Amino acid sequence: MSNKVSLILFSGNIDKLMAGSIIASGAVANEMEVNIFVTFWALLQLKKNGAPPPTLSPEAGKMAPQIMKVMKEKKIPSWLDTIKQISEIGKVNVYGCSMFADLLEMNKDEFDPIMKDLIGVSQFVDMSKDSSMTLFL
Repeated sequence: MSNKVSLILFSGNIDKLMAGSIIASGAVANEMEVNIFVTFWALLQLKKNGAPPPTLSPEAGKMAPQIMKVMKEKKIPSWLDTIKQISEIGKVNVYGCSMFADLLEMNKDEFDPIMKDLIGVSQFVDMSKDSSMTLFL
């Protein structure tokens, strides 16, 4: 097995995206390669212009406004800024889901440049088959 982590980001909720970026940070700190497949609602958070405002998962309930306020006060970097920072020090590959992008009639140029390419799920599964771990968030 290789020294690689594969992450699938499905949710567009900030807490799940943040969890993915934190796990990726830990992997990079352990000198692991990270492949991230961004699909469905998470893919919308990679749009250059017009990304929906991120929200917390429903589990946050009434705590959501307070959590968002504290994150802002503490200047917690966004999940995307964290991914960009760690890709400067380690091997981090971000791929968008070509099927969902096609469904939305979007092309690669409409997404943040951190995304290397739009690929199909079979390509991601192939590149993930020798990962030390694969996580779905």
